[in-house]
Amino acid sequence: MILFFLDRGVFGVGSDSVSVMEENSVTLYTGVKTNQQEDIKWYFNDIRIAHITGDLSKICTDVQCNEGTERFRDRLKLDHQTGSLTITHTRNTHSGVYKLLIIGSSRNSEKIFNVTVHGFSASELYEVNKQEGESLTLDPSEIRKPSDVMTWYFNDILIAEITGDPNKTCTDVQCEDSDERFKDRLKLDHQTGSLTITHITNTDSGVYKLQIFIINSSFSVTGVKRFSVSVIETLAGFQHSVDQTRSDQPEEELMTFKGGAVTIMKRKTDRNRKCLISVICVCWD
Repeated sequence: MILFFLDRGVFGVGSDSVSVMEENSVTLYTGVKTNQQEDIKWYFNDIRIAHITGDLSKICTDVQCNEGTERFRDRLKLDHQTGSLTITHTRNTHSGVYKLLIIGSSRNSEKIFNVTVHGFSASELYEVNKQEGESLTLDPSEIRKPSDVMTWYFNDILIAEITGDPNKTCTDVQCEDSDERFKDRLKLDHQTGSLTITHITNTDSGVYKLQIFIINSSFSVTGVKRFSVSVIETLAGFQHSVDQTRSDQPEEELMTFKGGAVTIMKRKTDRNRKCLISVICVCWD
């Protein structure tokens, strides 16, 4: 889940509050051009973490600005044209007050960003199991705004994208670099950004990645969700059943399928005398 909140106008100093999940990225905007200012400085809890001059004669981030302050460890990116600051792969230790100081030729201005990083890793992998032939819906669990951009990848190949511009929305072959794997089996919900795959096959097994880009006038948040999908093949002719509440069944059982397929079923009994079953199939012609 990716959250953000706004709170403006604190004692005449602009203020934004941003809430982001661990491992996501957040960009804090200056709203100015670097070459129109003399100095742009960023502070984290009153410690300078980034500095850029209008003529680009001085540019530094993190330890380059202050020796011994390696809190961010190469996670800071400074836009040379605007002075905007990006924090990548956020951690909860990055929560705090970020102050922007803009020194101009005629006046100075300040802005405060209250950033909260939640301790739930955005890199968590959600596991999904489905039977072959069924439909599968991958839900972002986000409230999508018209300006949000959601991009879906399958094994790092772009397969679907939804933007604020309906003309730039695509699925499968409509997307650049797609390999036509899904052949009109993808359905994209324009309101939620959820992706549905119909008539799934075992070739649809893999990692699906959703990248969510939320933009605001003062900041943007880039989040990632990953789904590990396993499609289970339907095995015709399976005739054997196991009573999962009995404790007197043997440790291993040898069973046969129609057509010569052989299955070894292993079972383990828990404290409630119920068993967990794993099946290994070996087939031949």
